[in-house]
Amino acid sequence: MMEFNKFKWMIRKDLLTVWRHKVQFASLILFPIVMIALCGWGMGGTVENTPVVIVKQTSGYITDQAINAIKSDTTYDVKDILDDPDKAKQMVDRGEVKAAIILSSNFEDNSSRNVVLYIDSSDQLTTQTLVPTTQKVFASLSEQVKMEQMGANVQGNNPFAQTTQAIKLQVNRIYGDIKYMDFLLPGVLAMTISMSAMMTMGDSIAGERERGELARLFMTPTSVSTVIGGKIISQLIREMIKTIILIVVAVLLFNVVINGNPILLFVVLLMSTLCFVGFGMMFSATAKTQEDYIQIILPIAMPMMFICGVFFPTETMPWILQKIAYFLPLTYANDALRAVMLQGANFRLVAFDLLILLLFTLLFFAVGVMRFNRDI
Repeated sequence: MMEFNKFKWMIRKDLLTVWRHKVQFASLILFPIVMIALCGWGMGGTVENTPVVIVKQTSGYITDQAINAIKSDTTYDVKDILDDPDKAKQMVDRGEVKAAIILSSNFEDNSSRNVVLYIDSSDQLTTQTLVPTTQKVFASLSEQVKMEQMGANVQGNNPFAQTTQAIKLQVNRIYGDIKYMDFLLPGVLAMTISMSAMMTMGDSIAGERERGELARLFMTPTSVSTVIGGKIISQLIREMIKTIILIVVAVLLFNVVINGNPILLFVVLLMSTLCFVGFGMMFSATAKTQEDYIQIILPIAMPMMFICGVFFPTETMPWILQKIAYFLPLTYANDALRAVMLQGANFRLVAFDLLILLLFTLLFFAVGVMRFNRDI
């Protein structure tokens, strides 16, 4: 009986500790709610408002009907209507839109009515949505034209004479058929870098503070800058080794193809790693224990994977989460890695992502250094 009472006392003590520790209690309640909500929105969401551009090379009734059909479908967000196919393709190549819907110059001609869907196939889920949706739009338009022709024939007034050819859709995937593993690897790299860098920084600073190692270190004639610099470099080396191993295994076991420049890929990986080392340092600098650090960082780090497009495009998320994604560094790391690895992007195309990662890095380290407390 006495052992049972002790057992109950231990349970009560641990639960009261969680109740009194506001950070742990908030994490206990909010973390599962946030995770299931983000998972449901990501996996259960539909791709809508995908930015596209339409190329209109002729004018007429059927052309107008095609444009109206595209605009009325919520899958598309028509950013512009151009008359130059090359300009539209350049917008896709630069990542300004996901696809260009090019109506042929003889679209009003009943003998040959063709449409080209020029699409960024590096975004696999968007491609899987846009292709069948576009096929459906033009199949419906073909049926509509045929029905109107039949009605005009009955009335003896036929402006659609001989308009019998179905609209043919040609899909041009500019990066070929991307395998799911090819699509997933950049996101997994970004996720691995972020999670590993943040978790190891928790042990490196908050863990050493809890064990008293940091206090003993500062008893030696060692400056704060030396301690911080040493920890940053060591974390960079560890994370880059992990990343290289992950890439090599993916290439050897799953035949993953990397289209980009290896040097540029290394630069993106290095900047991403440095950014998340700074992110971890910013929070671990004030956490009293490693458990405190984990309770703080997990509710931030885990949702980032869903919001920032690691597994699902951000387009499937509610609009407010899409806006939040622009304020999270993982979005830019993921975007830059996919651009280099899948699209073979050059430095100019990822310069903006690298600049944002650099600004995040400077911010995180500045805050982390200010919070770093030598009075252990």
